[in-house]
Amino acid sequence: MAIRKVIFIADVVGKPGRNILANMTRRLKYKYQADFVIANTENAAGGFGITPEMAGKVFSYGVDCQTSGNHVWDRQGIGDFMVGEPRFIRPANYPDAKGRGCYIHTEGEMSIAVVSLMGRTYMNNIECPFRTADRIIEHIPEEIGVVIVDMHAEATSEKESMWFYLDGRVSAVIGTHTHVQTADEQVSGRGTAYITDAGMTGPHDSILGMKKGPALKRFLSGRPIRLAVAEDNVRISGVVIDVNMDDKGRAVAIERFCMAADLTMPFKDPEEETIDAGETD
Repeated sequence: MAIRKVIFIADVVGKPGRNILANMTRRLKYKYQADFVIANTENAAGGFGITPEMAGKVFSYGVDCQTSGNHVWDRQGIGDFMVGEPRFIRPANYPDAKGRGCYIHTEGEMSIAVVSLMGRTYMNNIECPFRTADRIIEHIPEEIGVVIVDMHAEATSEKESMWFYLDGRVSAVIGTHTHVQTADEQVSGRGTAYITDAGMTGPHDSILGMKKGPALKRFLSGRPIRLAVAEDNVRISGVVIDVNMDDKGRAVAIERFCMAADLTMPFKDPEEETIDAGETD
C-alpha cells in the first residue's frame, strides 16, 4: 500500500502565526514524513488578509500551496499576485474574481489537487459551493491521485454537508474559518477524511487570534472597535492526512495536531530557518 501524507496547516493569524509557520513547517514535514503541505493564510497580515510579499515568504517556509477565504481580498495587490502564482488559490465560488480556485501539482511521485471553497451560511452570498465543487472535480484529470478541499465556512452544518456531498469523490474535506480546532476528525467508509475545523496557527491566548480587550469591547459596546493581533501562547494547528495512492487517493487516516514551537525538532534542511525581524503587519 503506497501511503502519502499531506499536512494541512490551519488559519495563520498575523505575525505570530507567520513566525511559528516559518519555524515549524519543515520540522512538521520531517516529523510526519509528509509529501505536501497546505496552509490557509488569509489572515496572515495583521489578522486580516495577506500581502503578496508575505505570500511569497510563506512559500519559502516550505508550504506547497496556500488556500484562503473571505478575507483574502482585504489587502491590495493580492488579486494580481494570484494571477501569476497558481499555488495561491482563493475560494472557487467567487464570481468573476481574479486568480484560481484549484491548484494541481503533478511533480515527483505526488499528484494532488487542492480546491478552495467558501460557505454561504452567515457569510457572503456568492455562488453555490456544492455546484462549484461539481464543476471543478469534473475537470480534475483522472490521474490525479489526491484531492483535498478547504471548506471555509461558518456553519458546521454546511461543512458537514460538503463532506457528505463529496464523500468518496475527494480524499479530504478540511473545515477552516472558525479558528477553534474541533475533535471530530474521522475517515468515512468511502475514504474521505474530515474535520469541521482545523483550528488556528497563531496566538491562542486570545479571542480567535485577537487581543481579548478590544474583542470583548466589541461585544459589550456593539461598536466596531478596532481589533489587534494577540501575542501569547502561539501554537501551530492542523491535520495530517494519510492517503492510499494505490486506491485512488482514498484517505486511510487523519490526525490533528496543535503545538507550540519546538526548535529542537529535526528537519532535513541544512540551515535553520530564520525569522525576518523586519517584517511588518
